[in-house]
Amino acid sequence: MSSMNLALFVSDAGTHLGGWRHPRAAAPQPPDLAALRALALHAESACIDTLFIADKLALDDIHGGSFASTVETRAIGGHAEPLTALAALAGVTTRIGLAGTVSSSYSQPYTVARMLASLDHLSGGRAGWNVVTSVSDGEARNHGLAQHLEHGERYRRAAEFIEVVQALWDSWLPGWEIADKASGVYGDASRLRAIDHAGEFFRVKGPINLPRPPQGRPVLIQAGVSDDFRRVAAARAEVIFSVQPDEAKARDFYRSFKAEVAALGRSPEQVRILPGIVPVIGATEREARELDRELRALVLPRAGLSFMSASMNHDLGAYDPDSKVFDFTDRITGSKGRFEAVVRKAIAEGLTFAQLGKWYGESLSFLAPVGSADQVADVLARWYRERAADGFVVLPPFMPDGARDFLDKVVPELQARGVFRSAYAGSTLRETLGLTVPQAE
Repeated sequence: MSSMNLALFVSDAGTHLGGWRHPRAAAPQPPDLAALRALALHAESACIDTLFIADKLALDDIHGGSFASTVETRAIGGHAEPLTALAALAGVTTRIGLAGTVSSSYSQPYTVARMLASLDHLSGGRAGWNVVTSVSDGEARNHGLAQHLEHGERYRRAAEFIEVVQALWDSWLPGWEIADKASGVYGDASRLRAIDHAGEFFRVKGPINLPRPPQGRPVLIQAGVSDDFRRVAAARAEVIFSVQPDEAKARDFYRSFKAEVAALGRSPEQVRILPGIVPVIGATEREARELDRELRALVLPRAGLSFMSASMNHDLGAYDPDSKVFDFTDRITGSKGRFEAVVRKAIAEGLTFAQLGKWYGESLSFLAPVGSADQVADVLARWYRERAADGFVVLPPFMPDGARDFLDKVVPELQARGVFRSAYAGSTLRETLGLTVPQAE
């Protein structure tokens, strides 16, 4: 049987908003290369497909109009700028993929194309790009704007951004290098081409000023569930980082999204769907459930509400925390599709805003299996075999032990079930994911 794909989400504090408070969690510290290196090598020894470093371009400051709640509750995971950290890890790893977030809303395509192509060259073909549109006015204010771009506009910008970046990667054709010392001819200029892009958002002449990346194009990752997201992702993305806590709905999403990919003339097998998971693992089910209880007790409602406010780009601090959640989805201008489902759930269950903040802080609405390594592996193997997922993005609830629990305990169980590899298939991220090298367009 083919292997599921596993990405390890890297943060200093873990995903569970009570995780940093647990006695097993490491003390918070600034970005530390030694800790990152140890984690990367550990994940590589477990044959994990890729490290995944997310990013935001602001300290969340939507809740209450201030960053106070974010800082006071530590409702944010600190880390270095992703491509800088991944470049450092390229030199100490040899097989594991290196994927990082870069925003299409607050970057320029030429710069991003160069940075990711450089990472792909320096890592020997292991770079991945998680392209996001960003979510909040806080990010806009750090880039000279009063408010974030409208949802549809930022996805049109993202589609054009991806088109330009990929055209730049394709601007060096095979056979360009001659390196004839006798004649003094180094390269064939006819094998390089200007892209001469002129679109709604960007004007870029090209070509890029370094050869095509080893993978042809670094692997393109996208996260989201909205209709705007799906239109862009179905046309271009190769890995989908999704939020699917329910198995039946995950199977429906898997089938429908792969059908959208096929309808655009792409191979569905060239798109890998990886739901996020926040696994709570114990030596026994009883121990896991006790750990889960402890973690839940440590979540402050304000932490969840602060995190949600920034992701929604809507201040939940404006509502009485003891009042019932009502339908405010028309006011969400950040991440829409994901939180429409969250709000529907809260209304259906009669939750107050405080209860919603506490619930959301436990898993950020991702799948959160609780149990022994054997039980967690059973859940993941079933989702994979039933085509609810091609694999998973693993978001440890706290660090570093949450990651170690998965790498040392769950991975061997998955290997024993024949659903995860025990050796890398090749040296590039595309080879690991089972993706082909795209031809230059």
